[in-house]
Amino acid sequence: MVLGKVKSFFVSYDCLNDSNVPVFASGDCVSGRVVVEVTGDIRVKSLHIHAKGLAKVRWTESRNAGSNTAYTQNYTEEVEYLNYRDILIGHDRGKRLLFKWATGRHEYPFSLELPQIPLATSFEGKHGSVRYWLKAELHRPWLLPMKVKKEFTVFEHIDINTPLLLSPQAGTKEKTLCCWFCTSGPISLSAKIERKGYTPGESIQIFAEIENCSSRVVVPKAAIYQTQTFYAKGKVKEIKQLVANLRGDALPSGKTDTWNGKMLKIPPVSPSILDCSIIRVEYSLMVYVDIPRAINLSLSLPLVIGTIPLHPFGSRTSSISSQCSMTMNWLGITLPERPEAPPSYSEVVREGQGPIESAVQEDPEGVLYSYIQEFRLQPPPLYSEIDPNPEHSCCPVEQRPDLCPSR
Repeated sequence: MVLGKVKSFFVSYDCLNDSNVPVFASGDCVSGRVVVEVTGDIRVKSLHIHAKGLAKVRWTESRNAGSNTAYTQNYTEEVEYLNYRDILIGHDRGKRLLFKWATGRHEYPFSLELPQIPLATSFEGKHGSVRYWLKAELHRPWLLPMKVKKEFTVFEHIDINTPLLLSPQAGTKEKTLCCWFCTSGPISLSAKIERKGYTPGESIQIFAEIENCSSRVVVPKAAIYQTQTFYAKGKVKEIKQLVANLRGDALPSGKTDTWNGKMLKIPPVSPSILDCSIIRVEYSLMVYVDIPRAINLSLSLPLVIGTIPLHPFGSRTSSISSQCSMTMNWLGITLPERPEAPPSYSEVVREGQGPIESAVQEDPEGVLYSYIQEFRLQPPPLYSEIDPNPEHSCCPVEQRPDLCPSR
């Protein structure tokens, strides 16, 4: 008797949304089917599934040990969020029963409940990742097991309709330029945004005032940065990535520029990860003044990228934010013109890509899902490794405060 062959073997999920993307949250039921197609009669011992959720960090550093010798140190850390096993057909070890499958398609449903504890959002970074997957194993007599694995996405929901994330963010900074014994007037920067929490597809309204009393022509700009922080064995690795940016008009000496709600659109990005002990993903809006031959004057405002968008009438606990949100009508806002890449963040982050244009669905639950595939399938971003204690290059006077009479 000639046994048949396995034509196809795959895992299929039952999607919970209209975007046909398998996306789940803590406490959700992950269901689907393991499908096997055979071209002839085969004998099967068992069909197992194993669901796993794991946050993992890994990087390598080289160190000098003296006498021209060097060694590498590996830093790794893991956090397990899910570990589930089940037998769809078959028996435990010690039992020799065989099952016979006829030619055709065979489907075996599965179902498992994700833990109720907060789960880390699925993420892919340079030095770590958060991944969830389900693996199926088909065991047949006298043959090696066949294995297939398929990932699914988990989002730990962040509702931006909370008093903390609806509170306005603002700041003010000033910088005086000097070169040897010559001192010019100050450059001042004030910026404000209506709230701290946003979702992908929204545009941030930036209110700013830039006063240039120096002798140089400066350019106001704004950018969104993503900061990835990885922790392992007491060490910290930090990555900054440019997400989106815009450029204002050049500001001559003695002039003032005002931004009355300048728009900066948030492209498809991963939500903030704030509850994982080994990986954090945070965002910030940097409003800064590009100053020739000097360190930029910058103001950083923290952001949280959430998954549950702003309610149509905002929150009762934040009347100011509610009024701004209602007048903003962000679903109807068009994309700003594609900005040019600005200079680096604190002189260390290289130029990055501008925002990615995407349609925003009107269904609040669909806004997030419309971006899932985009940020998951984007090419690797431009990374820059940030020293926690950077030494900035500057002019001789900024290196020698004693030479500047204004200090």
